[in-house]
Order: sequence, then C-alpha cells, then structure tokens
Amino acid sequence: MTKTFKKLSWLITCLLLLSIALIGCSSDSDKETKSASGEAVTKKGGNLHVAIDAQPPTLDPQISTTTATKEIARHIFETLLVLNPDYEVQPMLAESYDVSKDGLTYTFKLRQGIKFHNGKEMTAEDVVASMNRWLTKSTRAANAIGKGQFEEVDKYTVQLKIEKPTIGVLDVIASTNQFAGIMPKEIIDNAPKDGITEIVGTGPFKFVEWKPDQYIKVAKYDDYKPVDAPSDGLAGKKEALVDNIIFEVVTDGSTRLGGITTGQYQIAYQIPSDNYEQISSSSDMKPILNLYGGLSFVFNKKQGPFTDEKLRQAVNTGINNKDVLIGAFGNKKFYRLDNGLMYKDQKKWYTDAGKEYYNQNNKEKAKQLLSESGYKGEEIRILTTRDYEYSYNSAVVLKEELEAIGIKVKLDVVDWATLTSKRNDPAAWDAFITGFSPVSLPTQTLPLDPNYAGWPADEKLQQFTEQIRTAASDKDAYAKWEEMQEYAWKEYVPYIKIGDYYTFHVYRNNEIKGNTYFEGMILWNTSLTK
Repeated sequence: MTKTFKKLSWLITCLLLLSIALIGCSSDSDKETKSASGEAVTKKGGNLHVAIDAQPPTLDPQISTTTATKEIARHIFETLLVLNPDYEVQPMLAESYDVSKDGLTYTFKLRQGIKFHNGKEMTAEDVVASMNRWLTKSTRAANAIGKGQFEEVDKYTVQLKIEKPTIGVLDVIASTNQFAGIMPKEIIDNAPKDGITEIVGTGPFKFVEWKPDQYIKVAKYDDYKPVDAPSDGLAGKKEALVDNIIFEVVTDGSTRLGGITTGQYQIAYQIPSDNYEQISSSSDMKPILNLYGGLSFVFNKKQGPFTDEKLRQAVNTGINNKDVLIGAFGNKKFYRLDNGLMYKDQKKWYTDAGKEYYNQNNKEKAKQLLSESGYKGEEIRILTTRDYEYSYNSAVVLKEELEAIGIKVKLDVVDWATLTSKRNDPAAWDAFITGFSPVSLPTQTLPLDPNYAGWPADEKLQQFTEQIRTAASDKDAYAKWEEMQEYAWKEYVPYIKIGDYYTFHVYRNNEIKGNTYFEGMILWNTSLTK
C-alpha cells in the first residue's frame, strides 16, 4: 500500500468518525439543547395537542361560567389582577393598585406597552370599557361589589368607584370564574348580547381558528410582554413555549384515553376514574388530580315542584351523598365528603356550619317531609349530560335516591352546550347537576346568586350577602357567612352540595414539561420535550 493511499484512507476514516459524531450531536440537540455553561435549555416550538371533554359555548370569559370557556380563554385574555395558588391577589395588566382610606376608590396604574393581538396598545379606554361591561355581565361581580363604575384618569390610570366600602373587591377582580378579561374598546362597543365574535386579548396565545365540534386553535403571540416576576400559578411570568395549542373536542372518555395512550394527545382532560391505576402504572403517562370544586344538585326555585321548600328539604334529608359520589367517580381518590360551600383549601372562609344537615341519608324522615310538602306525585325532570360522565352517573344514582323516598324522576340527557342554554329557561327543568369551582369570596357563590339558574331569590339570603359585602372587617364577614351557610343547609336549601371532587387529567410526561394547574390547566411555560 502506497503512502498516498494510506493518507487518503486515514482521511476518509476521520471524516466518517466526524460525521458520526455530528449526527450524534444533532440527535442529542433535538432532545435537549444545552447552553455554553452546560445547563439544559428549554426547547421551544411545536404543536401541543390537548383533548378537552366538552366544547365551550363561547370564548367570551365575561359572560360564561363554564369550565370549558375558562380553560381556553385564560390563555388568550388577561385581567388587571390575578390569584396565586395561595389565593393572594397579584398584579397582571395592572402595574400597581391602591385603595383610598374610605374604601370607595380603587386606583389601578396600568402596565405600558401591552399590545392586543390586533397590534393595538392597551390603554385606559380599553380597560374602562372591558371592566364596566364585566360589572354588568358577571353576576359574581354584581353580588360581590354592588354598584360601581370604572373611570379613566389618564392614558394609563383607571379608577373604580363604589358606593359602599366592600369586602374583597380586589379578590373579585382577580377571580378565575367568569373572569374580567380585558379586550379592545371597539370590540366591547360592538359586542353582540350573546358574546363577542372577535377573540382578541393580550395573553401569550392568540386565537386562530374554531371548528365547531372539532378543535380550537391558538398560536404563540410574538409581541407578548410578560410580567417581570417568577411564575406562580396565574401570577408572574408567562411564556408561550410552543407554536400552537390545539384544543381538540373529544367528548367520549374512552377516545380521550386511547388518544393519550397512543400519543395522539399530550394532555387529556377528564379521563374516566376507573382508568386511574392503569395510568399510574405507566412510565409514559402521569395522572393529575386537582380539586375542581363541589358536585352540586341545583333546584329550580322559580317554577315547578321545587319552589316548595319542604320538598327541597325532603330531598336533602333522604339522599346518601356518599353513594352519589361513588356512583359518579368510583375511586375514593376522586372525592371527599364535606359540606363547606367554601372549600377546606380556602382557610380564610371555610366553615362546616350546618354539617348536621349534610349527608343525612334518612329515608323515613325524608318521606315525612315529603308528605308535609305540596308534592302531588308529578314527574321531576333532572337535566344532565354525558359530556361529563360524572354528571350523568350521579344523575342515575340521584334518580334512584329520589324514587326511594317516593319522588318520580325523569332524566333529560343533553350535550353540555344545550344544558348551559336550557338551564336558563325555568320552564325546561326542575333540577340539574353541575360542578362549582372555588371562588374567592362567599358572595361570588353562583348557586346563591338570585340571577343564576335556579334563581334563589330569597330575601334572607340577599340580606346575608349584603351584610358580608359591607362588613366592617373580615372577622365580621366570616361570622355572617357562617350564619348564611347554616341557613342554606337547614332551611332554604337552594342547592345540595353533594361533595368535593377532583379532576383526573393525564399528560405524557415523556413528551411535555412545565404544565401546571390552578383552578384549571395552565399551558403557558409548557414545552414539548420531543
């Protein structure tokens, strides 16, 4: 072999080794990029596929109380204030806030340079228009704040002026349910009564497309300006680390399970509880159990048989709450028995007042109350849906429980969007099943609101609400809340909180990281790992 050939052979070998090394480096960098210091750098880009269990009726967060709306809209719209996981108020679109000594004026300094998804800068006129609309649309806001009005002070300052000093105004503005999303003034001015048609916010993701019954797509907003603070629940820094989130509407639980198992989705909402052990034993998937709220049986108190207080008391006395929860969720990891209308996790407001009237399971006493009521044997219509399996399953058990004390029952099973529409018609139902997620203040509790479906237009309840709202201190407000909860369980019974329950979501832990949860999934700061 000549020297020239040997040199050529050595050169080819070196080139081959270098090629292999480069291929290896390229493969490693696809999985995880490293900085010059050797620290892992979060991968950016790609599409995040999320299987949701119900289609939202709207993406307008100011008019809808549904979870499906909240879960998606929170990625598009932002609020002046937000809550951290300890339910402490933190600034978001507001840079700072101040309360006058008399408690009647709230001043908000706005962050500057915030752009809506249409490119327009957010200023005071947009905030005033958005917040005043929210005050009229949100029954939670009206109950908690009373009469109030936002006004523009200058381009980056707004004020809320109220009539009476009120407990928890900032908490309500920061609340996650039917939240006060900020939108451009011109969209607010032209919004139809049933909700905005232009989906434009300031969040880390912008709306792209909605194909009904198929998917809702949002995309990274390149001009998003995050808060300069550590991420903490809904507070702090938000960053869109994926190019797109596709919320795919998959109403069948087994189909969501199949899709998360095969990798079609990186996250799947509301997996059937009997699949918990399967998911827990998987190396590719991880279960997420978080308190959702209270599974509740809401009575129609405007029209029909349940306008009779004695009949409502009979139902509450006779049912076995534990059996309903077992029927709804199966696995005891997914529920807890508790009568608090505010939750144990909310230490400031939690009380077990009225607990002796919870989960009585006293069929004989219930039958006696039934005989004292004006019930004439008419058929009771329970509105429910299969879009949330726990809703349908609990309806089946409740039907059996009510029939056991002598009440005739018919289940009216519809899709979720129809249920949310139909429950606004008092002639269309007698009771319905839903879940109520936590709220910041007792005065925000929807089923105690006289304007909410169920219509608890009770003078004593309204007096309690006003006394809580205008209490001189948190201590005085808490004392009135204890009285109000006792009254709700013992006498008026506007609804029955069956028990607390937990959501069962699943994510592929080998494909994504950074996803968190606080009163709903948080998908900013979430990235794909492959």
